[in-house]
Amino acid sequence: MQVIEKTGRTVEEAVEQAIAELGIPREETDIEIIEQPSKGFLGLLGSKPARVKVSVRNSPVRRVKGIMTDILNTMDLQARLDIVEKDNTVTINLEGENLGILIGRRGETLDALQYLVNLSINKNQENRKKFILDIEGYRTRREDTLKKLAHKLADKAMQRGRNVVLEPMNSLERRIIHTALQGRDDISTFSEGEEPYRKIIISPKR
Repeated sequence: MQVIEKTGRTVEEAVEQAIAELGIPREETDIEIIEQPSKGFLGLLGSKPARVKVSVRNSPVRRVKGIMTDILNTMDLQARLDIVEKDNTVTINLEGENLGILIGRRGETLDALQYLVNLSINKNQENRKKFILDIEGYRTRREDTLKKLAHKLADKAMQRGRNVVLEPMNSLERRIIHTALQGRDDISTFSEGEEPYRKIIISPKR
């Protein structure tokens, strides 16, 4: 953990100097006041500056930054991390070139990385957070694709009058399909099979 001690005419001045040297937002630090400033005799002799100790808080966001930076460095990739924290959910979106290798076939590599990030950071933690890993908005594009596919295959099931079986999907993608079609009264959807081969069946209502 990085720790810096600074002095200043006031506590605030000392804190600002420490934060500037650390180069991080104030909310990511812990501040300890070691000594309050004193003016000394007649405001001149024996005066003492304020002394503070400022340390980098080992927050979940900082840990996920470290993990993703290590992964990118290991794979010789460069990317900008855009991290948004809201309540107990932290969304990490990577922007850069040649990041397709981190997405993999239909997002399989991305899902595996997301699982490992959640497992690593939430280990032995009482207050768990949900980490969503994305690359250049891939998950939004994939969701739009799945919604269109859902309605297309639902129409196909109605036209042919028989069930349509989708390829195996993870639980998140299956939920997208179910949700996209739950408002239709001409078909029903259900899942069958065991993970990781569980798949959705779109069935026309008779």
